Amino acid sequence: MIKLLDILRENKILVPRRSPEERQKNYQIALQKKIQQYIKDGGKGDLDLRNTPLQSLPPGLKVEGDLYLESTPIQSLPPDLGVGGHLDLDYTSIQSLPPNLKVGDNLYLRGTPISKKYTEEEVRKMVPGVKGDIFL
Repeated sequence: MIKLLDILRENKILVPRRSPEERQKNYQIALQKKIQQYIKDGGKGDLDLRNTPLQSLPPGLKVEGDLYLESTPIQSLPPDLGVGGHLDLDYTSIQSLPPNLKVGDNLYLRGTPISKKYTEEEVRKMVPGVKGDIFL
């Protein structure tokens, strides 16, 4: 008796077309293309990159709306990052903030190494360009 799994394997129906590493690499490329398209479109509106494997942002990025980076492995931000609305870094691995960071509204840092290391007042001194509240 031939088993169904044997037939599926023989006909390469259950064989993944790409390795997990290749899929991860392609996803990173797609994320970078999304960011580049956002920049090309003039940085209008929100940029939502939550729950992605994003590790870095391009230098000089300007976001007119909100920038959502919640639950990403990002550890640092590019110099001269400008966000017109909220900057959400909740539950990221963010280690430091650039001194010339500009945030037009709230900065969210809950569940980050920064929130465990600094007080709200210390963070505000590090990044005076935050106009709204800082949530640790």
